Amino acid sequence: MTSTGHRHAPEWFDISTPDAPRARRFYQEMFGWPVNVLDETYALVGDEDGQPTGGIGQAGPDSPYTGIVVYFRVDDVDTALARAERLGGTRVMEPTDTPFSRIATFADPDGNLIGLLSR
Repeated sequence: MTSTGHRHAPEWFDISTPDAPRARRFYQEMFGWPVNVLDETYALVGDEDGQPTGGIGQAGPDSPYTGIVVYFRVDDVDTALARAERLGGTRVMEPTDTPFSRIATFADPDGNLIGLLSR
């Protein structure tokens, strides 16, 4: 657990794809996810209660990654990202503020992409 008592459980997922409309249709039909398109580049997807649990985004030439990334909640994104780098991880996406949280992405020593999120 972190100092505030949060367990490091998955908090969010993000699917970055070169064809976001196709991916939205696919996952909506596959899992019945409600989709809330925010703009042409990003949509929130939710659970049966309509709460967003992840997103599907349009990957562009400057996108830090394509594929799926699971985000884990941490107390401080910058501190956790520095810890990941000390342990052999590689920074992929710089810490970024969103309307809902602060996020960053790193690759673990095996190349798996992992997201960090603080509310």
